[in-house]
Amino acid sequence: MLLTMVLLSNGLLASTQTGTVTSILVRDDGLHWFYITGARTEKPDCSINKTYWMIKDEETVYGKSQFSMLLSAYVSGKKVKVFGSGHCTRWGDGEDVSTIQFTN
Repeated sequence: MLLTMVLLSNGLLASTQTGTVTSILVRDDGLHWFYITGARTEKPDCSINKTYWMIKDEETVYGKSQFSMLLSAYVSGKKVKVFGSGHCTRWGDGEDVSTIQFTN
């Protein structure tokens, strides 16, 4: 029980969602966020009332790669699976993306 509480308090309660990209938004201050179809697993408390995902850091190689994958998936209609980080550091109520993968 104690181990479970420690793991959950360290942000391991993260969402996943599989679907097609329906919307990608980019603000003039560099904020990137997006929506996809499909059911989402249980969300962390910080994003419980929101359905969008946040690119954590658009200036990094991984952030640029994630954005590129999203654009490619949007244009091609391919499904992606998004794994959340369990944290909302980029924006207070949007879960940060940890990993994006293409799916069949």
